[in-house]
Amino acid sequence: MATVMQKIKDIEDEMARTQKNKATAHHLGLLKAKLAKLRREILTPASKGGGGAGEGFDVTKSGDARVGLVGFPSVGKSTLLNKLTGTFSEVASYEFTTLTCIPGVITYRGAKIQLLDLPGIIEGAKDGKGRGRQVISTARTCNCILIVLDAIKPITHKRLIEKELEGFGIRLNKEPPNLSFRRKEKGGINLTSTVANTHLDLETVKAICGEYRIHNADINLRFDATADDLIDVIEGSRIYTPCIYVVNKIDQITLEELEILDKLPHYCPISAHLEWNLDGLLEMIWEYLNLTRIYTKPKGLNPDYEDPVILSSKKRTVEDFCLRIHKDMLKQYKYALVWGSSAKHKPQRVGKEHELEDEDVVQIIKKV
Repeated sequence: MATVMQKIKDIEDEMARTQKNKATAHHLGLLKAKLAKLRREILTPASKGGGGAGEGFDVTKSGDARVGLVGFPSVGKSTLLNKLTGTFSEVASYEFTTLTCIPGVITYRGAKIQLLDLPGIIEGAKDGKGRGRQVISTARTCNCILIVLDAIKPITHKRLIEKELEGFGIRLNKEPPNLSFRRKEKGGINLTSTVANTHLDLETVKAICGEYRIHNADINLRFDATADDLIDVIEGSRIYTPCIYVVNKIDQITLEELEILDKLPHYCPISAHLEWNLDGLLEMIWEYLNLTRIYTKPKGLNPDYEDPVILSSKKRTVEDFCLRIHKDMLKQYKYALVWGSSAKHKPQRVGKEHELEDEDVVQIIKKV
């Protein structure tokens, strides 16, 4: 492990020394590819043997979505969990109070959202320091990440945590790169682009692919991609997660500072101890999770508005709705009647591939 750590440090030092310009782009691309491979090497041993690596973190996924609280020690993660869910997570004014992962559940707008209070991150977690590897590995399973920051020192902490999460392949508030990468048997590296490229040229692409021992591939860029984007696509293990920066302890800063924080994107100022703006935070979590509520309507009865079926915004067809209720439902499926914004008329008779909208009412008609 020490040798891998040393190699990572050497590459990071070399990247810091290298000036960024067109002449060095090829060299930097190669270094970034080497760095990504070494980081992956650090992560993989955790799954082999050893037994103790994941202790206290094997929290069963429950509810409709999972939200993780990530942050440095003593920024108020446990207090926030206690106030939002009523779950007891030990709170104290010293660092590293929470040593394992504590789950809690919020019911909000009919959806059960699991909240995880993860232990405090320390700098260097991505390189295996502290319990950072388990913390960030659990963060990879979350549908949304809340980075909890202290209002007195938010920007420095924000950058450090982002760096740790990026090192683990978690991309915050980003979309997957719009480029296609296809390996082939022969023909060398073929680079095509629909836009002008300022970051990547054929030599840099060949150098990055060579580092992964890929000598034949078709790469099509549909936006001005960087070396990092190409490495992310080749690695393929990247997680694209929405993230909210929760700035806690706002009772300790001035109104002028608060106004500046309020203008920043993805920020939500709160005071967990005094319960300020917790409703605003829940509203923001709901918006970032982007869930779809579907109400069921048994034949001859009124719709059940108390217990909606929750679907993700990416999987919200009638087929997904049936699978969410029971996997055998599709075998008996004949057609569905839909009321709501996705229906052209009320009710509309639809097939399995019909896309549902938030708060639609669905009645499934089964085969006789």
